[in-house]
Amino acid sequence: MQLKEMMKTKRYDAPIEFGKLAETISEWFAPIIRMWRFKKNNGITEGFHRKMKLMQRRAYGYKNYANYR
Repeated sequence: MQLKEMMKTKRYDAPIEFGKLAETISEWFAPIIRMWRFKKNNGITEGFHRKMKLMQRRAYGYKNYANYR
């Protein structure tokens, strides 16, 4: 909770950019904490989707589905 205290004290003394950053972190504080608390994410799914999109991009222009597959 030191981060929250620092944001409260420095919000008005720091440059505008820090104020915007502090505001964004305050709004997203609960999801950020959840991300650190629960280690599971959808990285495997995102990686699979990326591979599929790369394959699709490489196969652009194939007229024969068997070649695409």
